[in-house]
Amino acid sequence: MQFGVLSVSDITRDPVSGETPTEAERIEAIVRIAEKTEEVGLDVFAIGEHHNPPFFSSAPTTLLAYIAARTTKLIMSTATTLITTNDPVRIAEEYAMLQHLAKGRLDLMMGRGNTAPVYPWFGQDIRHGLPLALENYNLLHTLWRNDVVDWEGRFRTPLQGFTSTPRPLDDVPPFVWHGSIRTPEIAEQAAYYGDGFFANHIFWPKEHFMRLVGFYRQRFAHYGHGTEKQAIVGLGGQAYIARRSQDAVREFRPYFNEAPVYGHGPALEDFMAATPLSVGSPQEVIDKTLTFQEHFGDYQRQLFLIDHAGLPLKTVLDQLDLLGEEVVPVLRRELAARRDPEAADAPTHAGLVHAKYGDKPARAPRPNANRGDNTTGSAPYQDSDPAVETTYPTL
Repeated sequence: MQFGVLSVSDITRDPVSGETPTEAERIEAIVRIAEKTEEVGLDVFAIGEHHNPPFFSSAPTTLLAYIAARTTKLIMSTATTLITTNDPVRIAEEYAMLQHLAKGRLDLMMGRGNTAPVYPWFGQDIRHGLPLALENYNLLHTLWRNDVVDWEGRFRTPLQGFTSTPRPLDDVPPFVWHGSIRTPEIAEQAAYYGDGFFANHIFWPKEHFMRLVGFYRQRFAHYGHGTEKQAIVGLGGQAYIARRSQDAVREFRPYFNEAPVYGHGPALEDFMAATPLSVGSPQEVIDKTLTFQEHFGDYQRQLFLIDHAGLPLKTVLDQLDLLGEEVVPVLRRELAARRDPEAADAPTHAGLVHAKYGDKPARAPRPNANRGDNTTGSAPYQDSDPAVETTYPTL
């Protein structure tokens, strides 16, 4: 079981101090949050992707590469990689490079995002959002598993004899989660490829996400990747922790009341009762998080949202101390004791390499000599299938 934090990279006014951090301050703060995540013994740091104010994370690979250089064990992940508006060729190359730099400590969460204007900004039509997500991931999946790709689709120019470089580390692509709030087709896509499914599990009642996760498990088994219990599930969650529950509610209330998403809406207590939001003592957060397993079955990753709504850096770091010292150790122990032995392990690069190669050495691709145009001739790598012959694209 993996535990960590996710950030949507919002830059929000602190309703208590009245201050809004600068972009530079918020970027510096998120690096410190990621470092602290590792320091307190958590496993994963995930960052979203946005291309509009008031968010700063428009270049997740740059940010995660910097964090990877400053950590040693932490798994880097995206909380959303926009599969609809990013070119899958660039995703394949940029995240394979990041996978190398992070020594395998990387996975991705594919999603469509929730910002409608981003589609025309990147030359796409939001009415094609779902077909784009399906087609683009099909190409990305292919690029990471084939040295030479011939491909033609609806939404981008064809590829002929194309090789994405660098090849994934050990010829094992980063593990992919498919994130969705409401779309069963995305759960179906995750199941079809045997990938993980991540339920946002923050703003909506649990029953909504239980239907999506249950559907994903059924389809995962249908496609022959294992039993429903072996499907790979991740959950979001939202927490604010203090030593005493009264203090937690008192401290968090002004941030809740002014939060861009749910502020000026339901009362804090009503929202806590209806959604996964946990505001209270460490034991109260533990108790509520343990119910997630009861509702969703055994799962592999739990990520907490703790840095949103204008919460100052010191408060977030204090939250991480409480998570690392008092909450997560109990959750690890309790969830492990309740875990069905049939449940899958959490995905790691080492586990994926072992699943592919066993005790044999992993592939380390070595390119053949430069062919001048690099589009015609024999296979591009010394250990590629010699029968592969690439030809110049037909004009």
